[in-house]
Amino acid sequence: MMVRLPASLSSGLLLAALLPLAACGGGAKERPKADIAASKVTTIGVNAYLWRAALDTLSFMPMVQTDSNGGVIVTDWYASPTSPNERMKLTVSILDQDLRADALRVAASRQINQGGQWIDAPVAAATVQKLEEIILTKARDLRRSAIG
Repeated sequence: MMVRLPASLSSGLLLAALLPLAACGGGAKERPKADIAASKVTTIGVNAYLWRAALDTLSFMPMVQTDSNGGVIVTDWYASPTSPNERMKLTVSILDQDLRADALRVAASRQINQGGQWIDAPVAAATVQKLEEIILTKARDLRRSAIG
């Protein structure tokens, strides 16, 4: 059985239901700008700011592989001119389209030259953390400059 309400009562109920929603926001002028910088601003498969920041940070090292769709950067072995008996190789993985700290993973390998042979050596955890911090800071700076 369907009950019909008078038109004035049904429109009054509709208005009463919508009034609290109207107080939630003003017109279109007061809406915050969409944060297009946070994610999905690129045609590559990963966050463009993290990708660009990682490439910029590692630009001094020779690259073996760069895959923007998969978000992987692999460097070749790099020996600093100041310590030629030690070399590093890095793999950076960008895991998401969002600019988040957990969307970045850096793995490092280190070798030391002993008697003409390169021997694997441990990498200090602080080294990997510092690289991740540098990349994330650059990515945030790139994002800020794109928004501003």
